[in-house]
Amino acid sequence: MTDAAPTEAPAAVDDAALRKAEEYIEQEEGAANRLTGRLGAFVAITAVAMSLFHLYAAYAIVPTQILRPVHVAFVLFLCFLVFPAAPRWRHRIMPWDWALALLAIAIVVYQILGGDDFTDRNTRPDPWDIFFGAALILLVMEAMRRTIGWILPAICICFLLYAFLGPYLPHPWTHRGYSIARLVGFMYMTLEGIFGVAVDVSSSLIILFTIFGAFLQLSGAGRFYIDFSFSAMGGKPAGAGRTVVLASFLLGGPSGSGVATTVTLGTVAWPMLAKVGYARDAAGGLLAAGGLGAIISPPVMGAAAFIIAEFLKISYLDVLLMAVIPTLLFYLALFLMVEIDVRKYGMSQTVFARVDTVWNLTRHYGFHFLSLISIVVFMLWGFSPVLSVFWAIVVSFLASFLRPDTAMISYDLFRGRGSPWRLLAQSPLVEALRTGSIGMLGVGTTCAGAGIIVGTVTLTGLGLKFSGIVIDYAAGSLLLTAIYTALVVWIIGLAVPVTASYIICAVIAAPALIKLGVPDFAAHMFIFYYAVLSEVSPPTALSPFAAAAITGADPYKTTMQCWKYTIPAFLVPFIFVLAPSGESLLLMGSTKALASADLWQIAEVTVIAAASIFALAAGFQGWLLVRASVAQRIMLIVAGIALVYPDPLSRILGLVLVLIALALQWRGHRRAAGRSGAGRNSKGAATE
Repeated sequence: MTDAAPTEAPAAVDDAALRKAEEYIEQEEGAANRLTGRLGAFVAITAVAMSLFHLYAAYAIVPTQILRPVHVAFVLFLCFLVFPAAPRWRHRIMPWDWALALLAIAIVVYQILGGDDFTDRNTRPDPWDIFFGAALILLVMEAMRRTIGWILPAICICFLLYAFLGPYLPHPWTHRGYSIARLVGFMYMTLEGIFGVAVDVSSSLIILFTIFGAFLQLSGAGRFYIDFSFSAMGGKPAGAGRTVVLASFLLGGPSGSGVATTVTLGTVAWPMLAKVGYARDAAGGLLAAGGLGAIISPPVMGAAAFIIAEFLKISYLDVLLMAVIPTLLFYLALFLMVEIDVRKYGMSQTVFARVDTVWNLTRHYGFHFLSLISIVVFMLWGFSPVLSVFWAIVVSFLASFLRPDTAMISYDLFRGRGSPWRLLAQSPLVEALRTGSIGMLGVGTTCAGAGIIVGTVTLTGLGLKFSGIVIDYAAGSLLLTAIYTALVVWIIGLAVPVTASYIICAVIAAPALIKLGVPDFAAHMFIFYYAVLSEVSPPTALSPFAAAAITGADPYKTTMQCWKYTIPAFLVPFIFVLAPSGESLLLMGSTKALASADLWQIAEVTVIAAASIFALAAGFQGWLLVRASVAQRIMLIVAGIALVYPDPLSRILGLVLVLIALALQWRGHRRAAGRSGAGRNSKGAATE
């Protein structure tokens, strides 16, 4: 494929910046060992076996009582071999790593061989049950510490202490308390604790989508999406920013990670952004905002989206449907910001060259779109989400053979040239199967750890207690309850990944919104979006920090720029919890409800939301036609917030303020044009 870098671009991103960006990816995904020789081959074979097992489970029938424990065994076994206990032992496997990995296998073998008798005695476990169950809890927390850091294990410990110390806590937090035997029996011997909903989704959907993303990436789809975006958006002043927005949307599926999307795109796009006039922190903020959009964009969303479907007992297609309009509004906000950037940074005279025509790229590599779209097509045909992604992987594999340079197995294998085993071992197919499993280990441990939290909440009734406390503090106000819930999600999200913060808040905070009449699907989507927003908030703002490493900007200034780019879209979730009409933004929550929905109401609410985003974008940027005064910025921001609130008077006020600000901007633009014209005339007269 053609190189997407523009002509006359600044120097490419240096190695030090790339290494720094990779450090932020490791903070999100864990600092993995780089093993070579027989150890590396053994780990690779195990990872490939894990992927093949889950692909088999997607097509055949594997009982839940076997699938979930085997999935956890694979995740823990690989975690202890791939992620070191401490940096000083990196790139080698220590004896205790082998001991922990083998213990994980023994725990699951003991569980599976126990059969129905094992499950039936969960309320009165025997000593071996308690030993293996307690060991599993400790192994899960150690695996989380190695992959995502110490904060989520510390939160799990707090929840376990809450379960033990219930009788000693003050009202309203008090409860009966649970013994170690009862807690271990629930967490280990049932499908409600560690092997609950989160692990169910991880073992059946998340790993398949991770494998699918690896297939797209290794077949060259990621590179094609970048090249396509450059060609589609090139040649205009706003083309650089538009390219980042479009490419981040397309890359979200193959990468499966906001940080990885930011780094992948940033290494290519930063020289172009610098050329057209972006400051370092502004460019980093835009790159991070685009990466954030990868988590919320259908057809492949973040891991938490799959858990939403499982919590609500709805199809994943319904979750995708709910995400359509909010995703469009998110990218509308970014496109508006980019258009304003053209005027703000004086880019009107700067253009960059197209690297190739859209037609040529599509003609040669357009089949990569087929792989991405096939998931939704299979779902519309009635396939389950699991089977849909399975067949999408098959489509991606077969489509790769349409061109020799994208084939996932070298043509030489079929021509009898070279060693078949060597060609197969070095093929993109095997690498995709390997990275598909390795890439989801952090998510897998997070889901297992979340099972400890969800199990504790289920046993103790903490969710109902917490929702009652929030409602009491909000004095029954839905607006205040929504604000408090957003703050709780945001604060928890500062310390843990999106998947974990969503799961925690779904069980402790969503009941408060539902009690006040918010539909369950709207409450869960509200929490999901604010869990995603926490990804760009210090101290866990890994996407902005990674972007800052690439652009050489200050990390915290980059984070604030990212907030500026994304905050207009993240006020939108308030629309779909504050009034019944706001459900229209989620397309009524299901395909069945959409069939009987008021299409005019959907259009009306969408336009209002778009107007709110427009006002907030201009207000936070401080620019529209010309630089906005402080008074104009305040008017636009107040107008954007007023349009979000579902009260007729509030929305009238918002529209009036927008019209006043536009009128003032137009007058300022006319004056600036008049001064510019007068300057040109006087200069021409002087020349004569």
